[in-house]
Amino acid sequence: MDALNISYKNAGSYPVVIEKDYSSLCSYISEMFPQLKRICIVTDTNVSKLYLDNIKSFVSDCCEHVIEYVFEAGECSKTLDTVKACYDKLLANDFNRRDLIIGLGGGVTGDVAAFIASSYMRGCRFVNLPTSLLAMADSSVGGKCGVDYDRYKNIVGSIYMPSLVYAATDVLKTLPDREFSSGMAEILKAGLIRDGVFYEWLITNFSEIMDKDAEALKYMLDKAVTIKQYYVTKDPYEEGDRMILNFGHTIGHALEKFFDFKYLHGECVALGMVAAAYISYKRSMLSNEEFYEIRDMFVPFDLPISLDPFEIDEVYSNIGHDKKNTDTGLKFILLKKIGKAVIVNDVSEDEIKEAIKNLIVEWD
Repeated sequence: MDALNISYKNAGSYPVVIEKDYSSLCSYISEMFPQLKRICIVTDTNVSKLYLDNIKSFVSDCCEHVIEYVFEAGECSKTLDTVKACYDKLLANDFNRRDLIIGLGGGVTGDVAAFIASSYMRGCRFVNLPTSLLAMADSSVGGKCGVDYDRYKNIVGSIYMPSLVYAATDVLKTLPDREFSSGMAEILKAGLIRDGVFYEWLITNFSEIMDKDAEALKYMLDKAVTIKQYYVTKDPYEEGDRMILNFGHTIGHALEKFFDFKYLHGECVALGMVAAAYISYKRSMLSNEEFYEIRDMFVPFDLPISLDPFEIDEVYSNIGHDKKNTDTGLKFILLKKIGKAVIVNDVSEDEIKEAIKNLIVEWD
């Protein structure tokens, strides 16, 4: 059982395990928590139908009592109301900070479950079982968690490290194609910001990836998590270079909010990366050929590169509350070349609006 260790300042490390199935899960939990009494599995209405009973059977030998908290699937449940309802269930079942919360699901579930674990009794044990490609490759690693508030995504949250992340690639077989493509956006991002060779591998092997070939998925996830590990280990609290992981997210989050989450997170991030690459190109950081190569690479992975006309000013207005906005101006992630991203502080409003506009015009 191979595991990649994610370490962070003054607080040890945790393993990220990528396996075919969940058969080794109880072994990990029992070794970490030998006298565990209670487990609460936090999941949504979609994932619970597929995997809840299976996971309960795997972990029932790890503790004395297993309960579940199931909430309505979707971004609409990523709220403080959902968190409060889970608090009520934990209290009713006498949970304390030595008990374990397991998040079973995609990015929304991981965010909600981790935030519950981080805040219940000032922090209790947490294990993340990501079931979407996006969660396996990105959101389950690094400790960022939280919920939405008003119109603003992830505006209430914390950084709270899990004790274990365990991904079973078999579950990707039941993932809808659109969700799988959404997850590919974060994996393509990993290659663009850090590893040009991995980026080329993704382009070359797109058929095997989209067919969900087991070996291709394992290699791809290992590489994507390793790239995220580099930034998380170096900068766990997002004080510097970890911001590079936000490539494509500033405009991506603005689009998510504007369209009221009609588009999936990865779809908006893909559009945000196209826009960021456009700014890089206009600043002569990328060549014309590199920009079009980046833009067009999203197409075989069924990710959008343009949208029907929309209000540019309204999208831009959503950027003002993005967490990457500072008192001195926008922090923006651009590409110096394929495989090398940089943080800049002087991207203007005009540059951003032009990049957004170019998402809704016919490319030359």
